[in-house]
Amino acid sequence: MRHPKMRVRVREVHVALKQSKYSKAASKYQIDDKLVIFETFMGRQYGDNPRAIYEYMLSDPRFSDFRYVWVLNDPDKVKEFPQLEKAGIVGLRSKGYYEAYAQAKYVITNSNLDYGIMKREGQIFLQTWHGTPLKKLRCDIEAQDGNALNSLEEIRSKNNLDVVRYDYFIAPSRFAAEKFASAFRLTALGMEKILIETGYPRNDLLYHFDEAFVREQKQKLGIPEDKKVILYAPTFRDNQHNGAGYVYDLALDFDRLRRELGDDYVILLRVHYFVARQFDFDQARGFVYDVSSLDDITPLYTIADLLITDYSSVFFDYANLRRPMIFYMYDRKEYADDIRGFYIDLDELPGPIVEREEDLIPAIRQAEETAALYRDKYEAFHKKYNPLDDGDASRRVAEILF
Repeated sequence: MRHPKMRVRVREVHVALKQSKYSKAASKYQIDDKLVIFETFMGRQYGDNPRAIYEYMLSDPRFSDFRYVWVLNDPDKVKEFPQLEKAGIVGLRSKGYYEAYAQAKYVITNSNLDYGIMKREGQIFLQTWHGTPLKKLRCDIEAQDGNALNSLEEIRSKNNLDVVRYDYFIAPSRFAAEKFASAFRLTALGMEKILIETGYPRNDLLYHFDEAFVREQKQKLGIPEDKKVILYAPTFRDNQHNGAGYVYDLALDFDRLRRELGDDYVILLRVHYFVARQFDFDQARGFVYDVSSLDDITPLYTIADLLITDYSSVFFDYANLRRPMIFYMYDRKEYADDIRGFYIDLDELPGPIVEREEDLIPAIRQAEETAALYRDKYEAFHKKYNPLDDGDASRRVAEILF
């Protein structure tokens, strides 16, 4: 393994090469004031906040003369999502990718941008990020080893390269704005003013769907109409990694869950996109549906009767629906002390914390009754962490940005 400082130097060489490709494109093209480029998780998905903003712009006649480009590593997504027919498609780090970034007046992303992309004078960059944080982020991480891929030194160095390009940074609440200011070093860099508290565009759907939409989503997945739906959406673990990327131990016996709950429930499994491991559910087929490859998680919230998660930010979004939640934190102490640590007191969570697998099935069976006990805590949680989510965040963001 390379020494951390050697890794930093190698990365700097790679960044310089990418910047050279971008500079060549920038020397050829002028900025197009009506061109917008969107990127979600470095081209992995058509989803999240960038998708919500894009689809809002398609619906608003004020943007009828705008042109759009999506960064997508799989160009066939156009067949799955007809909305993309209105956009050009470029692959990550392709020639067209650097050319599009060199020309776009507006850049909208929800994660790290390629470090070779340098902002030209006159361009406007929007960072939407992808969730209210429970676990500590970026420069707030205190674990001495950083994570499996980066040392603390590398985390801070990469952060500074990334954030200096942004003109706006979406925050869904005052709480999130404060944490982003610290984690991304916006305060230290004198950039706190780029934070805009608008709510999350991706959550607009949670205020506009109907029963017909729910039926359509279930039909797409082949879920029986007579079964209750559990969405299990754990996050990755920074210390679980192999040569191919992050891995994840589900820490659940799905065969047992099927035997105990299969008559009444199905499970939608949504693991973090970082996770490289493939899961085998042959024994639980028809009970467990692996939805990890779907581009957008938000429609899954609408069909889920119960959310089970751990430290993922998904529960902040799901809370908009006021439906039951269970927090399965089998490694709670290790995660808090040695991996990430938390921004909030776990006593604020609007649902029970389960630390042992044998306690999970009873918690699922009692979820609706238990939810009634958390009603007041649920409302306090929503008021603090989702005060701006009302179905109109995409419009607010668009009016600020454009």
